[in-house]
Amino acid sequence: MRGVSSEDPFGGLFGDPEELRRRMEEMAEQMQGAQKVAWADNAIKLAVDMTVAGINRLNLQGSAEQQAQDIRTAMSSLFPEAVALVREAREGFGT
Repeated sequence: MRGVSSEDPFGGLFGDPEELRRRMEEMAEQMQGAQKVAWADNAIKLAVDMTVAGINRLNLQGSAEQQAQDIRTAMSSLFPEAVALVREAREGFGT
């Protein structure tokens, strides 16, 4: 059995060690990018789900104008929370 050099501990089994390292780094970067996209997608979906759930819980009564006012009032509370989630998702995606 021939000796193993300190530069290539696998004896050339995986080809050029520098090429292997570069490919592993590329794969790690791609995985990080995919994780950021998935996190952003999940945050946006959560924002939409929160908004829909909040509006679905409303007990709308009265005239159309009163119902519209009740929805606007609810949205003034729900919308800022949804926007904050989407903003965080977009910031995470951009970095």
